Amino acid sequence: LVQPVESGGGSVQAGGSLRLSCSGPGFTSQPCGVKWYRQAAGKEREWVSSIRHDGHTSYTDSVKGRFTISKDNAKDTVYLQMTELKPEDTAMYFCKIFSSRFGICPGFTDFGQGTQVTVSS
Repeated sequence: LVQPVESGGGSVQAGGSLRLSCSGPGFTSQPCGVKWYRQAAGKEREWVSSIRHDGHTSYTDSVKGRFTISKDNAKDTVYLQMTELKPEDTAMYFCKIFSSRFGICPGFTDFGQGTQVTVSS
């Protein structure tokens, strides 16, 4: 099994931007999509955004209008462009390569190691 790889996190001031990446070899050739989650210290993991295999996107209310999810099929990579970042966006961000049929896209583990996003006021 292959673990998804998240990258692109960092420390920014409020109002700044970051672009996260989630990569997994060959997943775009399967009927699989990507979900982004985040987990702040002391809190439960929460869903942030998804992009389906057909390109349909969805967002949790708190990030609508600020975050944009997209994918590059040639690179087997999904991006989460985050703008107008707020201190409450501070969390470890994880991606999951999912299959509507199987839950997890065949060949992949549940989550990657995550990438830390820290937003200071």
